[in-house]
Order: sequence, then C-alpha cells, then structure tokens
Amino acid sequence: MRYAVLGTGEVGRTLGGRLVELGHEVTLGSRTKDNPAAVKWAEGAGAGARTSTFAEAAAAGEVIVNAVGGRVALAALEAAGAEHLDGKVVLDVSNPMAFEDGRLRLSPVESDSVGEQIQRAFPHARVVKSLNTVNCRVMVEPSLVPGEHQVFVSGADAAAKAQVTALLGEFGWPTHRVLDLGGIESARAVEMFLPLWLDLFRNIGHGEFNLEVRRAR
Repeated sequence: MRYAVLGTGEVGRTLGGRLVELGHEVTLGSRTKDNPAAVKWAEGAGAGARTSTFAEAAAAGEVIVNAVGGRVALAALEAAGAEHLDGKVVLDVSNPMAFEDGRLRLSPVESDSVGEQIQRAFPHARVVKSLNTVNCRVMVEPSLVPGEHQVFVSGADAAAKAQVTALLGEFGWPTHRVLDLGGIESARAVEMFLPLWLDLFRNIGHGEFNLEVRRAR
C-alpha cells in the first residue's frame, strides 16, 4: 500500500516509520520538498521511505494520514489538493490544541471537530478519525501498555472505517479493541479527551498509557 503521511513532526515520523517497517511505501509530506526533518527521516527509515510536498505526497498515496496539528490541518490538506483526496481514505490523527498564555486551548470544541471540518471541506474524501487519544509510540506499538485498552474510530463511511481498522490491526490493535463510535460527529468527543489525557500525563509522568473500557456482563 502507498501511504501519504502529512506532517514531519514526531507523530508523522513515527507513523511513517512504522508503515515502512510493515512493508508499505510512504511519502512524508511537508510544505517544501527539502524539509530537513523529512529528509533525515527518509534517509534512516528504509527503502520504502521518501519525502515530498503535501500535494505530491497526496497524489502518490492511496491512503492519506493527516499528522499535522489540528489547527493547521485544513491548510495542509488544501495544499495537498482536493483532487488528490477525492475517493481516498483520510485518516485524521490530529488534535485541535494550542497553548495560549500557558493554558491548553481547544479550537474547535464541543459543537465541532477537526474531523468534521475536514469532511465538510473535502466532501469526496472518506474521513476517519482515530489514534488521537494515545501518544505516537502507543499508536504503533499498543503492547507498550498492558491490558485490553482500546482505540476508537469515527467516520461516515463504513468501508473506510474497516480499512482503517485493518491498518490498526497491522499496528497491533486487534479488531475487538477498536471501538466504532459512529459518524464523524463523534470525533468531537475524542478530541475533547485531550485535556484529560494531559492531566493523566502529568500524573503518571510519561505518555505510555491508555484507557480500558470494560462492559458489564
């Protein structure tokens, strides 16, 4: 499979690196083709790794992974080009966060989400929200956290969610631990989880944790 991973930060590099390890072809997209972080990543990631602009990466990818920050996601995807997103699964792992005056702020929040904004802006893309409730190491190696902890998917397209669920399985998330929350509007809830995640991070002292949902028998 050919993946376009948009974003050269730790999340994008971690996801892209794991995809290459799994045998996929990955283009790490950024604003410029010679982005230093992307070039360094491609040099060390393996034969299936390359770097390019947002647009060229999206054109080459069969699946698009949005790994830029939630506040700039629309701009990055606009640079990628709607024509390169049409009909493709767009996996959005972003969170709408920024620190202002030392405080965490989410925007949008409550009545909207980045996932919904992306779907509205690119109606022919098949947007799925997932993986934004864990840190990037746990995203690609859930065994770092013991137990039957879960990850979530949100989206309007059932086939797209099934495709993302299969990818999550490659990362090590068995199907029974992938909880389908429903339509893309359910991305609001998982994006609003971030403040709690940060409080838990401060309490635990590192980011290798997750929540486990247990059902009553």
